[in-house]
Amino acid sequence: MTMSRTIKEPSPKTAAQQPLAGRTIIITRAREQAREFADELEGLGARVIICPTIEIVEPESFTPLDDAIETLFGYDWIIFTSTNGVDHFLRRLQTLEHDVSQLDELRVCAIGEATAEKLRAAHVHVDLVPEQFKAEGVFAALETFLGGREALQTLNFLIPRAAVARDYLPKALEDAGARADVVAAYRTVRPLDVDLPRISALLAGGSVDCIAFTSSSTVRNFARLFDTFDLSEVLEEVAVASIGDVTAATVSEYGLETQIMPDEFTIPGLARAIADHFGDQD
Repeated sequence: MTMSRTIKEPSPKTAAQQPLAGRTIIITRAREQAREFADELEGLGARVIICPTIEIVEPESFTPLDDAIETLFGYDWIIFTSTNGVDHFLRRLQTLEHDVSQLDELRVCAIGEATAEKLRAAHVHVDLVPEQFKAEGVFAALETFLGGREALQTLNFLIPRAAVARDYLPKALEDAGARADVVAAYRTVRPLDVDLPRISALLAGGSVDCIAFTSSSTVRNFARLFDTFDLSEVLEEVAVASIGDVTAATVSEYGLETQIMPDEFTIPGLARAIADHFGDQD
């Protein structure tokens, strides 16, 4: 006797599992980094429009970074502020025929778990991952880790990061008596391949529910796309999501209010915050 077998079809995802179903979200990350964020949002049911407002490129000159790499023995700490900083620093380290084992002599601070994981994958030890990702939290974490502000005195810090970034952390370290060398490991520039007519048409037609900004530079460059210092009309009726309070402060400079901001300043955290925002509306 032939036995028949019933194949069970996968059940459709519930509204709770796809709180962003029917929502269109613009994300402004660099194209090479947008996929992770897009996957998070699409998994929650969103239609994602990638509008990269920044592109990660090499610094105008490698000389300051090269000089720092050649004199790593002169530093006590190296602080990586992003995965971009890790990628570009380690690539230059290899170009100069140095081994990652040279970092064994330094203490390493990684801002964000993604940055820490990138370092560990490259066999670089990580001594400190601050709970708060912004500069003020990083300084406080260093102070606590070392046992007080006095312990920062005479220490030498290397910070390879974007060519343009906030100055709070190096200034705070120097005010505490440390030396902080900030060197450009990469630059963020505005890409030339943005499909602006499509983005404009979607916004004008009211087809966009939310725009997500992941750094201050994404806000500024989005405004430059529309040649304006006031984005309130461009993004009228569009919910604004900011990855953290520094980005939210830049959003406000351009005439907008941040409606969505995660407690944890990460891409997964931002995706969850967007889902919670729209889930609560349904």
